[in-house]
Amino acid sequence: MDEDRLGVRSWRELEESVLAASRQAYVGYLQSHGYALHTIGHYLASVAHFSRWLTRKRIRLDQIDENLVRQFISVHLPDCDCPGRSKCALNFTRAALKHLLKVLRAEGRIPLRSSLLPSAIVEELGRLDSYLDEIRGLAASTRCNHLDHVRDFLVDQYGNRRIDPSRIKPSHVLHFVVERSKGCNPSTAGAIASSVRVYLRFRQFGGDPTEALIAAVPKVAVWSMARVPRLLTQGQLAQFLNAFDTKTASGRRDYAMARLLVDLGLRVGEVARIQLDDVDWHEGTLRIRAAKGRRVDLLPLPVQTGRALVNYVRFGRPQTVSRALFVRHRAPLDRPVSSAVVRSAVRLAYARCGWPSASMGTHLLRHTVASRMLANGASLKDIADVLRHRSLDTTMIYSKVDFSSLAAVVAPWPGRRS
Repeated sequence: MDEDRLGVRSWRELEESVLAASRQAYVGYLQSHGYALHTIGHYLASVAHFSRWLTRKRIRLDQIDENLVRQFISVHLPDCDCPGRSKCALNFTRAALKHLLKVLRAEGRIPLRSSLLPSAIVEELGRLDSYLDEIRGLAASTRCNHLDHVRDFLVDQYGNRRIDPSRIKPSHVLHFVVERSKGCNPSTAGAIASSVRVYLRFRQFGGDPTEALIAAVPKVAVWSMARVPRLLTQGQLAQFLNAFDTKTASGRRDYAMARLLVDLGLRVGEVARIQLDDVDWHEGTLRIRAAKGRRVDLLPLPVQTGRALVNYVRFGRPQTVSRALFVRHRAPLDRPVSSAVVRSAVRLAYARCGWPSASMGTHLLRHTVASRMLANGASLKDIADVLRHRSLDTTMIYSKVDFSSLAAVVAPWPGRRS
């Protein structure tokens, strides 16, 4: 352990605090996740500052939790006059203490994080999540969205009382959806209603008579065909792909992810899930584990996409035991990228192009893939197969961008000369 490089003062301060027994484990955790020595030094300085505050407040080890960390950051730091106060940025302190809580819990030195929700609601949400996963086969992100709305519904209807659907009246269901939807756009309001409906059907699946409650959930008008999907032109697509610096490791990774979005129309979750074993280099195919549901599809790997992947794997991908194709290039290094990393790479490329990235999402690339296929003569069924839509109705919106076909069938405006 190089105490000089990590900060002798911080190390010794921790030695005299309630955190003394976890010093080695904390540094070992950070090192195992690929953090640089100077970063570990900053984190240790923040933890040492936290330990001085714990000592002054006479706080026991088993009292440390998220609320205490929040109090230290929001109450103590703004008015701190501690001698030798760490000058680390606030984000360093927040990250350092977040890792500290993980280490202390892993060692069993502090209690596991307790939920502020009543235990009955926590258990109910757990059962609902299992149902949505094992019976309905929904993706984790979809389940999480449903659980967020259902949690609010259960708290509103039951609070600390026992969960009993017979206590809920149709008027209660209607009132909740209407009140929670105020100020929301139609799609958000529709999501709230859908989640409540999903929960009531879950209870019906378990034998509760919730038919009247399900009927009381209002249907929100969301016109899926009301707008024409935004698309990138061929020139804009080339500008987007040229916005990645393929001379750097992270640039090669981001470019390879972008090619999968542009060439195959993958969803960001699907890109993040790809494993090394999903690529068959000999057959030139890519196995996709869908972000939605449990479908597994085999897609042909275009030449330019394969070249981007090879370039990243050979010259950009860090050495790691992870089997994920795309991994983090910043500590912790041994973890796969998340969907947020894929979205960030795309939005940063938009920004480098000078485009309003705040109003241009990753789905724009998926729409562009569909429009290019349509322009090259592909049928809506072909597009649905490539984009892996469960229903052809989802693909119908792309019929609105086939302007040449629409022009052939459009009726003349009344009174207009033919």
